[in-house]
Amino acid sequence: MPIGSESGTGLAPDPVPEYAAWRKGVAGVLAKARRVDAAELPDEPEHLLDETTYDGLTIAPLYTRRDELPEQPLPGTFPYVRGGSATRDPQRGWFVGAFAGTGDAEATNRTILTGLENGVSAVALGVGAHGVAVADIPVALRGLLFELAPLTLVAGPDVTAAAARVYEVLDGYALTDRAQIQVGLGAAPLTSAFSGAADIDLDTALAMAAGSIARPETVRAITVDGIAFHNAGAADAQEVGAAVAAGLAYLRALTAAGVDISDAFGQLEFRFAATDDQFATIAKFRAARRLWARVAQVCGASAFGAAPQHAVTSAAMMTQRDPWVNLLRTTLAAFGAGVGGADSVTVLPFDSALPVGELGVSESFSERMARNIQLLLLEESRLGHVQDPAAGSWYVDALTDELAAKAWEFMQELEAAGGYQAALESGLIAARIAETAAARGSDIAHRKTAVTGVNEFPNLAEAPLSEQARAEASAVRYGAAFEALRNRSDAFLAATGARPKALIVPLGPVAEHNARTIFAANVLASGGIESVHPGPLTVDGIAAAATDSGAPIAVLCGADKRYGEEAGAAVDALRAAGIATVLLAGPEKAVARYSGTQRPDGYLTLRIDAVAVLSQLLEKVGA
Repeated sequence: MPIGSESGTGLAPDPVPEYAAWRKGVAGVLAKARRVDAAELPDEPEHLLDETTYDGLTIAPLYTRRDELPEQPLPGTFPYVRGGSATRDPQRGWFVGAFAGTGDAEATNRTILTGLENGVSAVALGVGAHGVAVADIPVALRGLLFELAPLTLVAGPDVTAAAARVYEVLDGYALTDRAQIQVGLGAAPLTSAFSGAADIDLDTALAMAAGSIARPETVRAITVDGIAFHNAGAADAQEVGAAVAAGLAYLRALTAAGVDISDAFGQLEFRFAATDDQFATIAKFRAARRLWARVAQVCGASAFGAAPQHAVTSAAMMTQRDPWVNLLRTTLAAFGAGVGGADSVTVLPFDSALPVGELGVSESFSERMARNIQLLLLEESRLGHVQDPAAGSWYVDALTDELAAKAWEFMQELEAAGGYQAALESGLIAARIAETAAARGSDIAHRKTAVTGVNEFPNLAEAPLSEQARAEASAVRYGAAFEALRNRSDAFLAATGARPKALIVPLGPVAEHNARTIFAANVLASGGIESVHPGPLTVDGIAAAATDSGAPIAVLCGADKRYGEEAGAAVDALRAAGIATVLLAGPEKAVARYSGTQRPDGYLTLRIDAVAVLSQLLEKVGA
């Protein structure tokens, strides 16, 4: 698109005439940062600031009227991008979900009623291995006003018996308009087949769905669980595309069993993960509705394409280390899901990656914090008072459009492979998601992607985790590799009384070494290695500092010019003092020419594989 007004050229004027000035400013900043002449930059230098998601989408640094898209139809109208309902209560917003199921029915009932009295408006009941016994369901649900609080079962292979028991409770519940009662049975055989979770088989789920259709309540038997893909490492478009492919497989199976297409759509609901990438989360829920609406349109059932969406804050993004940061993560995730139009949102407790009581806080406190995150968003920020408040945002609309296209492309790839079940059996779904998980893992290991409190800004002063917590570490979580290093440090501390140590050797004045000393200490701490920082050292003082520290590792920190003058002698002094491993903060080219007889053993730079380097350092010190 041309820059500025092009009067007389036959070209339309630029909708953002200020864009040329902004582009010139960007070029100036980039030229200065890269130490090049602005003329050496591309014609559109702003694209050097583009970011690429794991789905391959390009995120631009600025969105303007150039990116404007046609306004989507109103909420409750096909293709439901702006929301599935035109009549959602603005005083309520989305449903505030919470899980209950301790194994004891009376305690579970108290949890449910206490939650409902304090802001919860949707209940997920754990049954069997997930919570109360099937026979105790009536006790657990005693006092629940079903028309006000939707109920979802989390029952795995016990869902058939659990559903029968819930129906018995509902049959004795007095209500004239029984369609107000919303129940989700939670059967998820196709997505459970991917995750390996115990569940009923597809034929049993189809039979349950047929029985649900005959009920006077609004019952949906099947949950299409996108979280199964998310927890395996899927990117957003992969999660949505795989979920839609699974939903399509359910539709085919239901209609093949004789269920009318409109009734088949009425038996499905979706569950997706909400992450701390708030804009991606907003776009994901909007894009997922668009895709499912398109499926309904192709099936000739456009009016039934607004399946309910349940959001659960991502378990993969949660951390065991510095877990209080999880409060911020889940707040962003709940915000994204709510603004994105999820019908209900469940926030995981901030300490959900740890055993109960690990932090010395009660389970009720953690549950209250999770609940109140949503209540603050709904009742103080009043986010639920406007449907699809992100609509009209050039960024959100563009991201929704691009994410929907990429998710549809992934779904089509699965369809071309024979459909969801064939793609599952062939390993295609797992292979594609594994590629994304590996790319994300590499970015985290190289600290290109920050996990606050884990690979960035770690807090070595926090109490070591219990053996139970270390044993329960999950590979699903993004920070798991770094937390495994911290576990090794904790074990070393328990065995020796001290953490693994490394001596920071600052060369020159503070202005020269400060950035690299902070960087080195941060990297070391992410692997559980404590830094000993004696302050600026001369070459003559290095040996004494090394002896006093008792550290087997040293890291030289200074400016490149200073390295050329002093690094050689510093390495020699550290070797002579008995330091076994000497690293240098900076690239190897910084010491291409120096007078020392020995070279550093390694180099700490911004993009090293920190997990691999730190693991090797821990091995060297016996951790």
